[in-house]
Amino acid sequence: MKNNQDHFDVLRKIQKKPNSSQREMAEELGFSLGKLNYCLRSLQEKGLVKIKNFQAQKNKVKYVEYILTPKGIAERTKLTINFMKRKMKEYDELKQELEDN
Repeated sequence: MKNNQDHFDVLRKIQKKPNSSQREMAEELGFSLGKLNYCLRSLQEKGLVKIKNFQAQKNKVKYVEYILTPKGIAERTKLTINFMKRKMKEYDELKQELEDN
């Protein structure tokens, strides 16, 4: 389940900021660079993310763009729904616990 949460967080971050560097993304997610790289490769292997490398000719600066594939968007939606179901179940359990006390 933790892996799903990590993948959800990465997919959400990519959708919001597709031009983020791995360093920026890792810092914002609270991941190590290694963990983020592992998640990105896993998402790429599953066909959920495309990674495009660009190199500007003039100043030799390299940058990466991450793109959610249609399959990635569908997976993000599924993970969001599952997340919301879990949170609603937790809420109902807490509410029942408070009512019982």
